[in-house]
Amino acid sequence: MLLLLAACGDKSTLPVGADVGLQPTIKAPVKRVIPTVDIAPAKGWPQGVVPSTASGLAVKAFASSLDHPRWLHVLPNGDVLVAETNAPERPDGMKGIKGYIMGKVMARAGAAVPSANRITLLRDADGDGVAETKQVFLKGLNSPFGMALVGDMLYIANTDGIVRFPYRSGDLEITATAQPVAPLPGGPLNHHWTKNIIASQDGRKLYATSGSNSNVAENGMDKEVDRAAILEVDIATGKTRLFASGLRNPNGMGWNPQTGALWTVVNERDELGSDLVPDYLTSVKDGGFYGWPYSYFGKHVDERVKPPRPDLVDKALVPDYALGSHVAPLGMAFYSGALLPQFANGVLIGQHGSWNRKPLSGYNVVFVPFTDGKPSGKPVQVLTGFVDKNGDALGRPVGVAVDKAGAILVADDVGNVIWRVTPAGR
Repeated sequence: MLLLLAACGDKSTLPVGADVGLQPTIKAPVKRVIPTVDIAPAKGWPQGVVPSTASGLAVKAFASSLDHPRWLHVLPNGDVLVAETNAPERPDGMKGIKGYIMGKVMARAGAAVPSANRITLLRDADGDGVAETKQVFLKGLNSPFGMALVGDMLYIANTDGIVRFPYRSGDLEITATAQPVAPLPGGPLNHHWTKNIIASQDGRKLYATSGSNSNVAENGMDKEVDRAAILEVDIATGKTRLFASGLRNPNGMGWNPQTGALWTVVNERDELGSDLVPDYLTSVKDGGFYGWPYSYFGKHVDERVKPPRPDLVDKALVPDYALGSHVAPLGMAFYSGALLPQFANGVLIGQHGSWNRKPLSGYNVVFVPFTDGKPSGKPVQVLTGFVDKNGDALGRPVGVAVDKAGAILVADDVGNVIWRVTPAGR
């Protein structure tokens, strides 16, 4: 079936980079009964092989032999937490021929392994750039993803809710019972299951991502309550409100160090052709609506969505910066260290890679430079080489973080590695 699908589908006709930047080219949609499917089969890294770096950089494994590492959080003492996780059981999520196809796509891409449901702690006590301690820190979670430390409480975003645990600097393990904070949209469908969180700068609020329960609302808008959104959670009361909406699948978030604004990366919709729709990086406005499902990249109407909502399309905000169609941005971090000054002003983004585009896109880590608090120029490649000459995925980047020394950490959920990027020769 997948070989048959791979022989079908459209190919990109845009010049390279035309769908990237401040003013991307938005083509007319390509309508097909069978969607374009092109997957880099998950293979893992051969012994001694590592990703390729930009000039002046070096990379090595900070930790390996992990179980589908997806997300990272660096604690103040330098310990690194990694969420070893995958999708929960979703009995309503893989029904019909489309569900069957997506199940096969996920398996081929390395995304169908059971969830380890744990947070692992990595510690590099001797400072050689390799974690000599790898310790199960929290277990028995429910497809955990985002993490945030506020005071002496560690907050974890499970797929269906935020919980917290007491934490003391230097802890190697937490055995306390989880304290519920606030529910998040889950359930038996749970199409986009990853939930990320970030704390407000005053420590009073959490902001949680909640991806859509569909591609373009084909399951009904009643299944999209508090989805395709960023939610604001009051830590003291657990009360939740809709902060921003129309964001199909937001993941990484960060506070702009120059302006204080919240930024996120978003995975846009599929099945409109290889050149639609650009995934994006954007600032997030309180009360802002970003189009999904009724329109994309501002007021470009998606004719598949019935009934239409021209009133909402008229309100749709244009994202700040296009990352390219189907690149699947997940991890995001404003660079905050001094070790790599070339990244001092801008955002690092882990792009998991396409399945609905020919040729492949993403499968890399890029840096988007900022000027005066806003994106400027084209993305700069930081890590590549995740797909080999045979078209196989040796790895796929997900979460990105900056460690206490200023090195860049990248979670690779196919290679089961955390990569560490430093200046060459260090």
